[in-house]
Amino acid sequence: MPKAFFIDTTRCTACRGCQIACKEWHELEANKTYQEGSHQNPPDLNPNNYKLVRFTEFKDGDGVVHWNFFPDQCRHCVVPPCKEVSDMALEGAILKDEETGAVIFTEKTKELSADDAQAVRDACPYDIPRRSDSSGLLSKCTMCIERVQNDLVPMCVKTCCTGTMNFGERVDMMALAEKRLAEVRKTNPEAMLADPDFTSAIFLLGYSPDRYWEHAVSEAPAPMNRQQLFAKLTSPVRKAVRG
Repeated sequence: MPKAFFIDTTRCTACRGCQIACKEWHELEANKTYQEGSHQNPPDLNPNNYKLVRFTEFKDGDGVVHWNFFPDQCRHCVVPPCKEVSDMALEGAILKDEETGAVIFTEKTKELSADDAQAVRDACPYDIPRRSDSSGLLSKCTMCIERVQNDLVPMCVKTCCTGTMNFGERVDMMALAEKRLAEVRKTNPEAMLADPDFTSAIFLLGYSPDRYWEHAVSEAPAPMNRQQLFAKLTSPVRKAVRG
């Protein structure tokens, strides 16, 4: 049965344990960063960071400052537009594991031209894939598929001590997400689930998506069904093919 993450941002304390655990498990190189006036570090996803806790602050109508945290990662889309676009250039560069639902970028992504790799990046509604300047490899969260296939949870979930990161059968994660949403809405009426029908990484947001970051949801505020979403995401590519 397909798996899914449930990411409860209302419980995130920005300890960044998930971010570090991901980096260590995948043995990713350190980044040289600089203080840019934010605790968000590094400033964005990159080929050496598959997961990033994003920091956003805002002031409500009463003048109270809120700090929102968003553990950003690949959503492992039910119908992954990155794979559909990649297949037009090189089949097998991006795979979807039907048993788990994981979307996997393979070593073959190195063979994509710079333009094709950019088309893959542009197809992602969440601005996730990153390309190595040196190798050409496209990379992102792998769902720790080697762990999942051995009945272990992804490292980010294993590390999380606040209940933010959850993982399991998709039907169970949806049930947990709906239960938590009902609880959170008692105090935060605008709480919502981010694109739960399209993705395998379901985020619970305590506030509207723009209070987190611009790609927290694929299209705000009006939801689209799967067919409408895919048509919108691939339209530039199809226009280019026709041209």
